Amino acid sequence: MQKKERAKKVKNILDRLFPHPTIPLYHTNSYTLLIAVLLSAHSTDKAVNKITPALFRTAPTPQKMVLLTQQKIEAIIRPCGLYKRKAKAIVALSSLLIKEHGGKIPSSLEALEKLPGVGHKTASVVLSHAFHQPAFAVDTHIFRCAKRWKLSSGQSLKTTEKDLKKIFNKRDWGKIHLQMILYARAFCPARGHRIEKCPICQAVS
Repeated sequence: MQKKERAKKVKNILDRLFPHPTIPLYHTNSYTLLIAVLLSAHSTDKAVNKITPALFRTAPTPQKMVLLTQQKIEAIIRPCGLYKRKAKAIVALSSLLIKEHGGKIPSSLEALEKLPGVGHKTASVVLSHAFHQPAFAVDTHIFRCAKRWKLSSGQSLKTTEKDLKKIFNKRDWGKIHLQMILYARAFCPARGHRIEKCPICQAVS
C-alpha cells in the first residue's frame, strides 16, 4: 500500500470519527491560546484547563500579564509541569510582545519562534489555529501514529512533519493535526495499544 493510499484511508476514518475537531485547550483570544499551548508542554490538557480560566480572568492580554509578578503566575500555574520555567517565559514573552509587537501576537512562524519559551510546535499551533495559516504541528501523539500507520519513517518530529505535509493537502493540515491527537488519545495510545480496537491500524496494516 502506497503512502498516498494510506493517507486517504487515514483521512477518511479521521473525518468519520472526528468531523469537527476543536482545540482542546481553553482560550479566549490568540494571546491566551499561545499561553495555553506553552503551558501544555510536559502537562496534560486537563491540567492546563483547570488553571487557565483563573489566569485568563486576571490577565487575558500581555499588558495585564506583565502587571503580575512572576511569583503570582507561578502560584497559579503550579499544577503544570515546569511551572517556574513557564512563568519566567510568560513574563518575558509578554514584555517582548508589548515592546516589539504592540501587544499583538505576530502572525509569522519566524516571529513566533523568537518569543521566549515558544518552540516550533507551539508556534505552529498558534499559526494554524489563531491565524488559519497552513502549519502542521507534530507532537508525540502524531509522531507515534505517523510511524505506526507507515506515513513516516522519520526519527524526529521535524522529519515527520515534512513527511505529513507532503501527503496531506495543505488546506487540511490544521484539521488533521487536531484529529490525529484526538484519535491517538482515544484509539492509538502509546501503552496498552490493541489493534482490534484501533480502526486505522486495522485499515492500514
